[in-house]
Amino acid sequence: MATTWTDGDPVAFVERAAPAVRRRDAHTLLELMRRVTGQEPRMFGTSMVGFGQYRYEYASGRSGQAPAASFAPRKAATTVYLPDGVGAHEELLARLGPHTTGVGCLYVKDLEQVDLGVLEEIVRRSWSAVTAGTFGRRARES
Repeated sequence: MATTWTDGDPVAFVERAAPAVRRRDAHTLLELMRRVTGQEPRMFGTSMVGFGQYRYEYASGRSGQAPAASFAPRKAATTVYLPDGVGAHEELLARLGPHTTGVGCLYVKDLEQVDLGVLEEIVRRSWSAVTAGTFGRRARES
């Protein structure tokens, strides 16, 4: 079954995040993503906080909707999802500070160790790319 928007309370979810550094960073990301997107947070599934949405359609014909900006406070690190792929942000990522990446995921263990201005610009560019109405690829295809 595909992940969908739920009626969960994103602030209550963030309050339950552990360890404490994830909770602190999640509150920071709530404000950063509100500012960038102009949207209020909503739960996507049971463990992802999303802002806005975009529609995708793959070459296979599979399509759906997903958050245009989102994050998840995981135990090991906070995951910031970049649906346009991390490759689109290489130059900014080089200036961010300590992090690791996956195809469409940015993993940060402590937001106090990264440049929040750079992170905000990454989220802003990703948001713009996926909400322009023309984005439909998977992150790995970017």
